[in-house]
Amino acid sequence: MDSYHVLVVEDDKEILEGIGIFLRNQGYTVYKASNGVEGLEIIEKEEIHLAIVDIMMPRMDGITMTMKLREKYEFPVIMLTAKSEEIDKITGLNIGADDYVTKPFTPMELLARVNSQLRRYTRYRGASNKQEENVYICGGLELNENTVTVSVDGNPVKVTPMEFKILALLIKHPGQVFSSDEIYERVWNERAVGTDTIMVHVRNIREKIEIDSKNPKYLKVVWGVGYKIEKQ
Repeated sequence: MDSYHVLVVEDDKEILEGIGIFLRNQGYTVYKASNGVEGLEIIEKEEIHLAIVDIMMPRMDGITMTMKLREKYEFPVIMLTAKSEEIDKITGLNIGADDYVTKPFTPMELLARVNSQLRRYTRYRGASNKQEENVYICGGLELNENTVTVSVDGNPVKVTPMEFKILALLIKHPGQVFSSDEIYERVWNERAVGTDTIMVHVRNIREKIEIDSKNPKYLKVVWGVGYKIEKQ
């Protein structure tokens, strides 16, 4: 691949131009849009590997855009949020965003997030090319690293790349408890920061794989310690 294609969706022209120039200088191919409608139009026409999406925008906001693109696409989404948008940040993670950066941010901070997400996405997509029999079964829960799929009682469950990585870590070690920091460091491959995102991702996984998410069969919380997949 010559370069990754990054879509930047931001209604503030100065921020949009600034991010675009910086990413191009780092070797990325950059596509720009000023609202969610324009962003989705570009995604339909071009191959996009990662999107940086502002939350507050005219015509279509970042939350709505992310919900719509998640119906068809799995590439990482990094949301740009203002400090006052804490609720929107959690909403963004709940509907399929992979990470967020709070304004004001430094170019290097954004670049670190972009590089990290693209590394994980590349590994996630590459997993489907492996020939090993990497299938993990726990009761009715099945995770297949060859096909990068999850199913419960034979029914396919659609998970994001991040949710897949977290679930894979836990199901490979049934009964073992992992703290939020441990999950973050193993999945992100970097020192744990902002592990509140783990709680959101775990809640999303639970809602997808459990019949009753309030009385889970597979993904258990060990209060004050962390999370585990219960041995079946």
